[in-house]
Amino acid sequence: MKKVIYALILLLVVVSGLVFANRGIKNEVANKSATKPITDAEKKAAMKQWEATPGGIAYKNWEASPEGKKVYAGVDNIAKCIREHTNMEAIVTSLSLPPGSLLGFGVMVRINDDAYILRFDDEPQQLHSLKVNDKIIIKSHSVSVAPKYAYPIISGEYAERDGKIIYRHAPRKGVAE
Repeated sequence: MKKVIYALILLLVVVSGLVFANRGIKNEVANKSATKPITDAEKKAAMKQWEATPGGIAYKNWEASPEGKKVYAGVDNIAKCIREHTNMEAIVTSLSLPPGSLLGFGVMVRINDDAYILRFDDEPQQLHSLKVNDKIIIKSHSVSVAPKYAYPIISGEYAERDGKIIYRHAPRKGVAE
């Protein structure tokens, strides 16, 4: 009976040792792979590889097309305001986004005679009070483009109408502003 108990204890010690040793090896591998950042050369190589795919070729063709150039010209017109996070005066031109849009809640606006999609991350009730031809002041940190849309897409972070704030993007959790 003693031999059986000693054998079971020895087996338990060996198995426990293997489990803890294996866990340590997994942690080391995870730490090594997580700490290695991608270099600029690797980014450029990945970009070149993507550009050779059918999706990359279609995107490059769209960029070179008159429609793509028009969208990028709209981005250039507001680039300084986006970069400096300054006020932009916009006029609401439509309360709905283009058909087939998957951007969530947003409106169409005109800034300096160019049309833009103004999208919001959430849908506060105050934004439903907007009407066509309302003048609003907006701020944003980003503008993006997509071949699916004939307009640059502004991510709205702040909007006011008649001196009253109607939208302010909630800060991300854990990020100081």
